[in-house]
Amino acid sequence: MNPLQRLVQALLNVRAFSTLRYREYRLLWFGQAFGTMGTLMDEVTRGWLIYEITDSVVQLGMVRGIMVIPYVFLAPLAGSAADRYSRKAQLMVAQLSNVLVYAVTAALVLTGNIQPWHVYVSAFLAASGQVFQQPARASMVSGSVPREFITNAIGFNSLMFNFSRAAGPALAGALIVITGTGGAIAVQALFLLAAIVFTVPLRPAPHPPRSGGAGSESFFASIIEGWKFSWQNRSVRAALACVMLASFFIVPFTTMLPVYARDLLQVGAQGQGFLLTGMGVGAFFSAALVASSGHRLPRGLLMMVGSVCYGVSILLFAASPWFALSVAAMVAAGLSHVYCNVLVNTIVQTYSPAEFRGRSMAIFGMHQAVITVGAMVYGLLSTIEGARWSVAMMGAAGILSLLMLNHAMPEAKRIR
Repeated sequence: MNPLQRLVQALLNVRAFSTLRYREYRLLWFGQAFGTMGTLMDEVTRGWLIYEITDSVVQLGMVRGIMVIPYVFLAPLAGSAADRYSRKAQLMVAQLSNVLVYAVTAALVLTGNIQPWHVYVSAFLAASGQVFQQPARASMVSGSVPREFITNAIGFNSLMFNFSRAAGPALAGALIVITGTGGAIAVQALFLLAAIVFTVPLRPAPHPPRSGGAGSESFFASIIEGWKFSWQNRSVRAALACVMLASFFIVPFTTMLPVYARDLLQVGAQGQGFLLTGMGVGAFFSAALVASSGHRLPRGLLMMVGSVCYGVSILLFAASPWFALSVAAMVAAGLSHVYCNVLVNTIVQTYSPAEFRGRSMAIFGMHQAVITVGAMVYGLLSTIEGARWSVAMMGAAGILSLLMLNHAMPEAKRIR
């Protein structure tokens, strides 16, 4: 065995990396790595593009607001479809649609024909693709490893996601400076195309048992069954409530980053990329803990404590007048983000049987719609009170709401 083989074997013996022994998970992981890089670049490129065209703080929130429509109306259909039909086919079609969306948007920007309505239409279509990808991929990930490795697998996915969160926005900011917004969006399309290369070799996943309304009744009936299950299962209900509150009050603060970067901190697009990179670095380290520790973590306790700490970190960000302190606050936000998002993801998947997993993960995916509504509130508040006060007020409200949830559902802390 040569030195490289020994190194690979040693890494695979580490619990965090051991999930890569499983072929299907490995393909899903690499596919998601490229897809996530392209998607997270959008946090910089889309916001910068609409702000560049319109110079409007309100439209920063509104361009994310248009993305709420697919998450509200299409997510239940996407979850039911993932429990009925080929999850691989659903993932492939959704990925291809997003490649086309970003390629056309890049062409419009590069030719000078981009208009604000183009940005809104592409936001809607990109969100639609993400809606159908999420429950299909999540269900495939949890089915690609043994049950005792689910937390490790999702944690390792988060490790990759947060590496992309660190690298993607910084790359997008640098590309905007070098090639303009159109060049950055073209690179996004190439990353998403690379993701398809790893999706093609996946074996079609076996269908889960046909119960709970999936496959035997109408889409509407199976959607209702999925909602009933998620409400009746106390662990799933507590986890979903936690992520929804954090998603409305806390997570959308990143919508205000172009205002902070350009007007308050005066660091430009590249500075905005570094702020998101700081968040990614913090999240990377907490994701590494989740990937290494797996089921040994007190997931419920960390989920609740982490979400409150998330709110505290954005209060610090709102008050910070210095770029270095703002980056430090973003690192703290990233550390907390994993605990109130990734651990919710693992709890929902762990406590959902295979026949309900697509639908329960579709409900989890709807937190993206809640983020979008929150982003719109941030945008409207910023026009009244300014960006700093909008972030501070929403952060404080988020902390209060999560403390109330902890009081109403004390058993959430005991979820393992």
